[in-house]
Amino acid sequence: MPVETMQSPDAKPGEFKPNIVAFCCNWCSYAGADLAGTNRLEYPANVKIIRVPCSGRLNPLFILRAYQRGADGVIICGCHPGDCHYTTGNYYARRRLASLFSLLDYMGIEKNRTHVDWVSAAEGARFGKVMNEFVSTVRTLGPNNKLEDLRCRT
Repeated sequence: MPVETMQSPDAKPGEFKPNIVAFCCNWCSYAGADLAGTNRLEYPANVKIIRVPCSGRLNPLFILRAYQRGADGVIICGCHPGDCHYTTGNYYARRRLASLFSLLDYMGIEKNRTHVDWVSAAEGARFGKVMNEFVSTVRTLGPNNKLEDLRCRT
């Protein structure tokens, strides 16, 4: 399907609704998303959450693959540094993602399309705020077709 047909039903005609992939760690950020949902805090429905055991487990190829499959933006959410369930997982993630950002810049993908944020399990309101801000940032950038693989369209 073209990206335009995958928009949410509440989209106004001609309004761009970006496809966002959110990689959230199981222990903090995913729990923060759950708290946001439990408290009925709104964030866009076009944010697709993928739960990973830890942000340190996130392979940079997952992010490249998300862009290849049609994502307009990717956000990585993990535990606050020093509060990781696996002690140092988010430190590894931060180091690994720094080199990924250099690669994405080299490939011509705008810097603001990929974002890293730290959200704890008790920060449901912050999770909603972070997602809303990221979606509006990606909306201003427009559709992403730098790594688009036409074979991935269904």
